[in-house]
Amino acid sequence: MLQLIGTKKDRNTRSVERYLKERRIAYQFLDIQAKGLAEKEWKSIFSSAVDPLSLVDTSSAFYRKNGYEHRVFDPVEEIVMHPELLRLPVLRNGGKCAFGLDEKFIEEAAR
Repeated sequence: MLQLIGTKKDRNTRSVERYLKERRIAYQFLDIQAKGLAEKEWKSIFSSAVDPLSLVDTSSAFYRKNGYEHRVFDPVEEIVMHPELLRLPVLRNGGKCAFGLDEKFIEEAAR
């Protein structure tokens, strides 16, 4: 089953959720702020990224407010400690992940 990882307040997450509902695609929503993710879920997200730094949302308020643009940091460690840094939404199906509204990924997962 397709998993949608995000937050209820995130506009991009709501957009993907609306897309899935309109097409009647079954999915499971995981609110990253309410529950967090298990270690296996984190591993699948990080293994799907070419560069872990590409998973950091550089336009987020948390990123700017905490001065990450001027810091040298390990993106994997910081994202696990502060999920607010993760670029949302994340779509998971099995061991594969996609970020944002990836229609091709959704179509393959719906089959």
